[in-house]
Amino acid sequence: MAATEYGFELALCATLERETEWVVSRQHGGAVADPGGRIVDVVGVVPGPAFDDRAAITDRTIPPAAVAADVGVGRARRPERAFDCHPERREEAVEAAVDCGFLASEHDGTERRVRQTTRYPDGWVDELVAVENKPDLDRPGDLRAQLRLDASLGLFDRVVLATATHVTGAHRNRVPESVGIWEFDPETGERTVVRPPDRLPVDEPGVEPGEAHDGRTAVTVVSADEKAARRRVVAERAYGKGWRPSSYPACARCEPDENGLPYCAAYDRVVAPGSDCGDDCPRREPADPPAVDADALRASRTPWVRDPPGTRRRQTGLDQF
Repeated sequence: MAATEYGFELALCATLERETEWVVSRQHGGAVADPGGRIVDVVGVVPGPAFDDRAAITDRTIPPAAVAADVGVGRARRPERAFDCHPERREEAVEAAVDCGFLASEHDGTERRVRQTTRYPDGWVDELVAVENKPDLDRPGDLRAQLRLDASLGLFDRVVLATATHVTGAHRNRVPESVGIWEFDPETGERTVVRPPDRLPVDEPGVEPGEAHDGRTAVTVVSADEKAARRRVVAERAYGKGWRPSSYPACARCEPDENGLPYCAAYDRVVAPGSDCGDDCPRREPADPPAVDADALRASRTPWVRDPPGTRRRQTGLDQF
């Protein structure tokens, strides 16, 4: 049976995880001025020289607000003075950063102070790759506008279009020249590079198209610093999130394959647990969800490190001096 768009996406993630050294993730905001206005299907984090230093801190997302805060390793500061964001967001970031071990929390009388347990490593990401999935190019939807945004903004180092359609010259002409093209068969996992992607100028300002009104499209010029901050957000969220489902259907018909894809024997395809499965499914056979250790699969196939030793203990001795 032909794969759904969801099945296509998960099959591609499994192939990329097998064929590359990337940390692969799904569904991330791919813009700056309006982050939710562009959702990228697949993000590949290509490890840089300091990747191991980042992996040693935590296997979860380090809140970007905590990374950007004016907090160092050797001194503790009050969060309200160190974080430049809304108080509610600040509190959420502090709690998450302390919980994952990037920040340590101390008290000076009744005042709370935080400090980093280690320096945040620069250069842990070599490249960010965005992949837009469009299995059927005969039904492109907003594909042209999406890829034009990616090319003009330059948030990702490389952008690729992945499709199950045989790519013709007419298809190629509708895709920005800087965007690469892959033909991908989700049944076999075979991936053919029709056109490699160009590297985009991520260190330069970019142009982010917005909504169109009366034939005119609003645009926002995004600075290199704004792009860098957003790239850190995408990289951190991708590192912590991964691509496999967070839960599997409580159904005896769900038989995950060796990659952890939620295959349904009743419908002979990969299903989306959040939308395809539930009490209203006529073929549902209630059972305990299948046992899938998604973290173990991810750790065995990518540079991502599950449950690292962390840095909190390593810094404890500093408190003695």
